Amino acid sequence: MKATIITIGDEILIGQIIDTNSTHIAKTLDKIGIQTHEIISISDDKQHILDTLQKLQNKVDIVIITGGLGPTKDDVTKKTFCEYFNDTLVQNDEVLENVTYLINKVLKRSLNQTNKDQALVPSRALVLHNAVGTAPGMWMEHEKTIFVSLPGVPYEMKYLMEKRVIPNLISKFERPFIIHKTILTYGEGESVIADRIESFENNLPSFIKLAYLPSPGRVRLRLTARGTNEQVLKDEMDRQVEKLEKIISDIIVGYEDDEPIEAIVGKLLTEKKYTLSTAESFTGGKIASVITSVSGASNYFKGSIVSYATEVKENILQIEKQLIEQKSVVSAEVAIQMAEQVKKILKTDFSIATTGVAGPNKGETEAEIGTVFIAIATPTETLCEEHYFGQPREKVVNRAVNKGLEMVFKYLRNQ
Repeated sequence: MKATIITIGDEILIGQIIDTNSTHIAKTLDKIGIQTHEIISISDDKQHILDTLQKLQNKVDIVIITGGLGPTKDDVTKKTFCEYFNDTLVQNDEVLENVTYLINKVLKRSLNQTNKDQALVPSRALVLHNAVGTAPGMWMEHEKTIFVSLPGVPYEMKYLMEKRVIPNLISKFERPFIIHKTILTYGEGESVIADRIESFENNLPSFIKLAYLPSPGRVRLRLTARGTNEQVLKDEMDRQVEKLEKIISDIIVGYEDDEPIEAIVGKLLTEKKYTLSTAESFTGGKIASVITSVSGASNYFKGSIVSYATEVKENILQIEKQLIEQKSVVSAEVAIQMAEQVKKILKTDFSIATTGVAGPNKGETEAEIGTVFIAIATPTETLCEEHYFGQPREKVVNRAVNKGLEMVFKYLRNQ
């Protein structure tokens, strides 16, 4: 089965907001064996919507639309839906009751005509009751395609997908099984990994596909199995993952179904009753931000000193001024002192320190843009690595964040 997801809204097309709805819908459909064929973003224009619906008619099994169901005049999806299906709008009493309750009791204001119009729906639509918002979802079937219209507000869309759309699809269709397994690797690039697992990839069963998903400092390897027998798929997936683990066990840190590396590091620190701090220069506190995004980080993370300026390194971290003058602020020696000093100041067992040139200018160093030094101080030693991460700035920062966490992970794993 194939689905197309349409997001409607000029705010998406001009970059004012990021489309997160399509990602959620695609993942939700994938879990029940429905493949997303394409994702389209279009404007709040009646003709544009009509042309898109016509193009998709009978080409895919399901079209899921988000956006354009608000109470204002620029939201045209509902009326356009009626025009496409040659239908008329009628008042739905259940929707009106829900709208009245939300406006009067929750928002505590009087109901106006615009609010009441939210209860107008196409007469032939299956109305998808929205208990968390005023705009109902609509389910229309025409020839070989199902059209579902959902609100653009993310939490309303998620509620309707979970409570209304998915149960309807499950009861209506027999679907194939789709199983994913995503392996998280750190420390080697996509091309290097591809060389190492070439034989493995060439000998995969025809119903299992491998995809490389690279990002700064890490590569995710996604195995996807499709078929009609779920148990056969699961058993074969387990066998293939076991084969892969034997080839690249040195760079595997976990699985996406489990947790990202910052959560894995946090668990290891908690289990061993260790604490962690950071001293960051060009990463500007991003390592600390990633660490504290994990629930329970307060159990092991003490804090960070963002020593972006040289005087902060000297005055707060007490890095020797003579050392900076001799070796440069971007050097292994400075990175090592940063790690050791923040570990001492914040009284932690481990620390991560970064110093480098992210660009676009070199600043106070002659080091090449993209050059970074990352140090970790452990209970017994301090380790430092030099890397060249190239450009642009965002890439350098993100790769350094991942590399710092990777260094701590590998040390803890090998203890």
